[in-house]
Amino acid sequence: MYFEKIADIVRHHLALDESIKITPESSLKEMKIDSLDVVEIIMKIEDAFEIEIPDEKLPEFHNLGDVANYIKSVKES
Repeated sequence: MYFEKIADIVRHHLALDESIKITPESSLKEMKIDSLDVVEIIMKIEDAFEIEIPDEKLPEFHNLGDVANYIKSVKES
């Protein structure tokens, strides 16, 4: 549930074709996303899930699955 919504946000923000596979193991770095896009994507994720992700948490996110797990822990706690 969380990951699928994150993947949709990333796909839409980057205007990626549906044929491009995004998995929980996909990292923004591997996808060659610049720092401005990362900030914008994080802001969109925060808005979509109505949470705030502290800046100090960002280095802990190595892939989109990490982001989804963090959101799950916040939303379900």
